[in-house]
Amino acid sequence: MTDITSGEFPSSIRRVEFDSAESKARLRGRYKSEARFKAYGIVALVITTSFLLALLTSIVSRGVPGFFQNYLVTEVLVDAAKIDPQGKGTPEALRAGDYSAVARAALADAIPGINERQLKKELNGLLSSGAGDDLREMVLANPSLLGQRIRTPLLLADQADIFLKETESAVRVFADTRGSATPSATTGDITILVSGNDFADDVALIKAELVNSAVALEKNIALRAGRGASAESLADLKAQAAELRQRAAGTASETLDSKTASRLVAINGGVVKVKEMTPTSVRGDVIVPLTTTAEAAPGTWQIRVYDRPEADRNMNDRAATFLEQLKSKGLIESKFNWAFFTRGDSREAELAGIQGALVGSILTLLVTIGLCLPIGVLAAIYLEEFAPKNRFTELIEININNLAAVPSIVFGLLGLAVFLNFFGLPRSAPLVGGLVLALLVLPTIIIASRAALKSVPPSIREAALGVGASHQQAVFHHVLPLAMPGIMTGTIIGMAHALGETAPLLMIGMIAFIVDVPTSLTQAATVLPVQIFLWSDLPEPAFKMKTAAAILVLLAVLFLMNGISIWLRKKFERRW
Repeated sequence: MTDITSGEFPSSIRRVEFDSAESKARLRGRYKSEARFKAYGIVALVITTSFLLALLTSIVSRGVPGFFQNYLVTEVLVDAAKIDPQGKGTPEALRAGDYSAVARAALADAIPGINERQLKKELNGLLSSGAGDDLREMVLANPSLLGQRIRTPLLLADQADIFLKETESAVRVFADTRGSATPSATTGDITILVSGNDFADDVALIKAELVNSAVALEKNIALRAGRGASAESLADLKAQAAELRQRAAGTASETLDSKTASRLVAINGGVVKVKEMTPTSVRGDVIVPLTTTAEAAPGTWQIRVYDRPEADRNMNDRAATFLEQLKSKGLIESKFNWAFFTRGDSREAELAGIQGALVGSILTLLVTIGLCLPIGVLAAIYLEEFAPKNRFTELIEININNLAAVPSIVFGLLGLAVFLNFFGLPRSAPLVGGLVLALLVLPTIIIASRAALKSVPPSIREAALGVGASHQQAVFHHVLPLAMPGIMTGTIIGMAHALGETAPLLMIGMIAFIVDVPTSLTQAATVLPVQIFLWSDLPEPAFKMKTAAAILVLLAVLFLMNGISIWLRKKFERRW
């Protein structure tokens, strides 16, 4: 035996000098390695958080406006001649009344003097086809309103609502201008003369816009030439660019078209859309009639300029002018859109809601949890507590783990082949959707329940068996109650997974356009993720906003369900 006290060490033992330069260098290297690893983790966390915040910011910024709706709030004459022309006074007659005509009459009163057919069409287009729905409910609840004037909100069309919400479409209004102006008439195609060169700055701005358009065209020409575009198309673009530059270099009057920023002159209570402009005059069409005649004293005026050309907006200048007039009179109000939660789907974006999808999701999840919770828990109890450990049970466990990783679309194909084609269950029904989602979630619940049962200490079972309980009593009276928090957590997470699924439900027909709210498990229905999918494929900008709002609702429900699972785990968690 080696005598350690003698100071002699076996040759196999390496003596480390902690004060040596080599040891200190290794220690510094280890500290640097740990610091780098920590920095990598922080960078990864910052990148992940940045992506998440960018996603949530994008969804919230687009979705929050979808929870609000713009209304025309004005005095409405509840005209009995339009609502109940035969004077029956029955609920059926009142329900069948022409409330849209009453709403249009109120709009005409708000902007009087619009007599031209095309202008009246543009004006009436500001209102939704369901503008009179709320008024109908008010009259049905109180028939004595017939013949009275009441102040009530009238729903605006989706294009008008989007225009009011988009800050890019805001009007730049120049202050009351430099001198007085004299219009040649009050309606139609008129000319407005000014005392000096008051329009010179505006003409210069128009020519600068033409130069910018020409530069953009020339860049496009170079880009397309590099991609091998045809000579004919390039020649056409070059001709357009040359024309724009020629117009910008000229000194004659400038003609405005749909590709230049729109300019309107507000004068004497009316609005004129400019078609041609010189430094001393403008020529244009009257949109809102002027209140003075040609012989009246010259009036003050101002120029309104839209930041985007008419061709780049979803609303033309006439309709936009009517909206601005209503807004200036204080008749436009933005209110929380409760109808978004109380209406089903619709072809009209301003009338579409998520109530049908929410009810369909609830009915589908009720079927899902009613099937997969008892079956999943009982299967987990059998596999964990009673099943013999042999090749057969191992094969079952492997298959359960594999099913948890199977793509969800496979379960949709299974539901299509078995539940619809073989058993003949109703298509698009929450019953079939619940069955498919139950198959999808069942492996997750079995795995989570087995993990919860396994986490209960063996001493609990042994103590129960030691006092004379049977194996079944020990499991159901002692082990299962202690494992229930973990089981419920896994179940809620599985339900959240099922709530966000779309692909399997598309395969069983829950992609159908459903207007009515389902009232039974066998009625045609859709669910919230599918509703989001349908809206996202529609071209109208208002549906894009509705899509983001529905995503926020879905995320809120998912966060709530996950929060409940965390709360259950914290509240009932046992530390053994």
